Formats: sequence, C-alpha cells, structure tokens
Amino acid sequence: MGEKGSDTEIAQALEIAQSASGERELDLDSVEAEAGAEATDEAGDEPTGEQEPERPAVDAATLKSRKAFARRQWRRRWLAWRYLIVGTLVIALLLGGIWAVYFSTWLQVKGTSVHGTMKMTSAKAVAEFAAAPVGEPLATADLEAVQVRVLNGLPMVRSVNVSREWPDKIRIDVTERTPVAVVSIGGRLRALDETGTVFWDYKKAPAGLPKVNTVTGTNSDALREAAAVASALPADLAKRVDYVEVTTVDSISLELRSDKRVVWGSSAQSDTKADVLVALMKAEPDVARYDVSVPGQPVTSKSVD
Repeated sequence: MGEKGSDTEIAQALEIAQSASGERELDLDSVEAEAGAEATDEAGDEPTGEQEPERPAVDAATLKSRKAFARRQWRRRWLAWRYLIVGTLVIALLLGGIWAVYFSTWLQVKGTSVHGTMKMTSAKAVAEFAAAPVGEPLATADLEAVQVRVLNGLPMVRSVNVSREWPDKIRIDVTERTPVAVVSIGGRLRALDETGTVFWDYKKAPAGLPKVNTVTGTNSDALREAAAVASALPADLAKRVDYVEVTTVDSISLELRSDKRVVWGSSAQSDTKADVLVALMKAEPDVARYDVSVPGQPVTSKSVD
C-alpha cells in the first residue's frame, strides 16, 4: 500500500510539471506572435517604392453642371425660407405698429391745431372749448366729442371739422357764421345768420347789415324766413334797407332808408324777387311802394299804403 501511494503521488507531480511546461510554451508562442505582428506593421509603414494611382481630372462641363446644381439647391432652400422670413417680418411690423399707436407715448395727444378765418372768436378759445384728451392715444381720441364741445360752447361757429394730425395733434377747422342781419331781442342787438340762428351780441348795429324787426309772438320759423330774405339781398340793395319787418312767415316787408316800402311776402323765390326789385327801382325810381310778392306780376304804387 505504501508503494502504490508513492507511485500515485509521483504520477500527479509529473502531470503538474508537464502542464506548467505547456503553459510556458503557449506564453512564449503568444509573445513571438505579437512580436511578429508588430514587425509586420512596421514593415507595412515603410515605403515600398510603389505610388497610388492618380484620380482622373474633372472636366469643365461636369464642374459647371455641379455648380449649377448647387445653385438650384440653394434657390430651393431660399424659396422655402423666404415666406417664413417675410411672414415673421410682417408680424413683427404689425405688432410694433400696434404698440406704437396704442401704447407708446410717441402718438399720444399733445395738443390741438386750430385753423380757419376767425373774426368773432380765437384759436385759443376754440382750443379751450375743444378740451382735447391730452395723454390719450391719438388713434382712439373721440373726435365727435371734441366737435360737439366746440359747437355747444361757441355759438358763432357754424361748422367744425375735427381730424387727427399725426403724430400728436388734433386738428380743428372752424367755419364761423356769417351775419346777414341784426335783430333786437330782449333789448339786445343780436347777429342773425342765413339759417335764422342768433349767435352774437352787438353794442351797435354794424353798417351795411339790415335790421330785422319782429312783433310780439314772432316764432323761430318767421325769424328764419326773415334771415333767408336778408341773405338773398345783393350787397348794394342791403345797404339801402333800413329794416326787415316780420309779422308771419308769409308776411315779410322791407323798409328802405328812402322811406319806401317793399312787400316781399314769404322767402320763396327771394333771389328772383331781389332781381325784380332792383329792375323796378331803376325803371320807376319815384314810386313809394313796390310789391314783388308775386315776382312774375310785380306791382308799384306812389302811396306806401
């Protein structure tokens, strides 16, 4: 038993020794293989004396074609982006314009600009009554309210045109009323325009304007008729009229400074009546009464009544 055990141990020792020897041989083979690979790589890096074949040169037509293709590609890309760029710019401009008009201080109301020939009022008075909304955006300023304030505050103003004067003013164009006669109301001499509107006080009746005399109970319609008659008179004839007497809308007469009377009737056909009266006064200067109430059949008499 002792010999068999000893033989077994000897055999195992020999197997281990052979295994270790094999492993060393494998390691040596690996090292030699790696060394050979490195040598091969180094040998590959060395020039061999052989040159790579040159690429064929590109001809001019091919080069031109490539450039044209590149340009077409660039144009396609630009067309695709152009609409986006333009749209973005338009939106930016719109937003900028909205901000400038409605929210910035650049286009806010800073005052008024008054225009027109004014004899009975002044630009300062117009601006005061206009009460422009200073500090508000000019784009949203209430122009109608400005117009109403001027018309209500200044009766001598016949019409007002209010507009925006960019960048920061409200423009007011004023047209004053034109007096055609003077009427005494409540002991005051008042100017009367062609529409029958009373709008101005006189301390003394101006020369060249006929006076309008009314009777008790004369209404605004009769006063409007008298104003229409006075406005139809030529300037030379108006100077010869002392006053226009109004009883009713159909009963209007003129008292001349020469103590002559003209029966006028209503204001209808006033222009024709004025022409007929001028012709009669030239043809028959010595008569005391002219009746042009029916201009196609005028009547004259030497008596006022």
